[in-house]
Amino acid sequence: MAIIDANSQFDADSIDNQIVGIAAMVGTHDSGMHRHHKHQLLFAASGCMSISLDGAKCILPPTRAAWIPAGVEHYARMSNVVAYRSLYFDVDICTSAPDAVTVFSINSLLRELIERMAMWAWDKPTGEQTHMTALFFEELQAAPKEELALPLPGDRRLANWLDGVLRQDYLPQPLNQVANTVGASAKTVSRIFSKETGMPYQSWRQQWRLMMGIQSLSEGNSVADTAASLDFSSDSAFVAFFRQQTGETPGKYIIEGR
Repeated sequence: MAIIDANSQFDADSIDNQIVGIAAMVGTHDSGMHRHHKHQLLFAASGCMSISLDGAKCILPPTRAAWIPAGVEHYARMSNVVAYRSLYFDVDICTSAPDAVTVFSINSLLRELIERMAMWAWDKPTGEQTHMTALFFEELQAAPKEELALPLPGDRRLANWLDGVLRQDYLPQPLNQVANTVGASAKTVSRIFSKETGMPYQSWRQQWRLMMGIQSLSEGNSVADTAASLDFSSDSAFVAFFRQQTGETPGKYIIEGR
């Protein structure tokens, strides 16, 4: 396995083994946009990370993992301490793996398999990997798929504004302020979002608030602090919003995420 920090350079493609694992405690980190020749499974045992890729942003709390196929450009960001786990697989051993970026719900068995495989030595003989790898893929195929991805507009007029939002994870402004920032009318901005993300700007902003709420709670912040950071009028307003969007209360989510 590799022990990495925010300044480490690591290239899974340079390691000649069918499965390569990483396990590390990582603080603030931005991987930069990159791609692998290997498939990747990305998971945070504690804390929360986000993944941005062409056309979408995903949030990965400790109850979720993301499968990223070989060749897909992406970058991972961590704004707090994360128990980072990453598995890389040669493409020729993944005949039943997803062919698109997929977010899965992680049960206790799959969590333990990821934990064990992330600790494997990089020179572990292939024959010693076979049974656990087969069980891993069996559990991954059975794992429920989750929708924690937010589609991103691709219009060049929004490019600089959107890059700032993605990089800094701040709450996007109300529609009229976005329009002033990008130099377009509110009607034009609204039309761009509806066309390119499939939802009006206000709905997109609400989904962003939900994702940032999940990230904040998974990082150990209180309901009160999370509600304030996302510009809710009160704790109860945030709780009601969270329950409406997820069917769960923030408190229940915090317990599950630990």
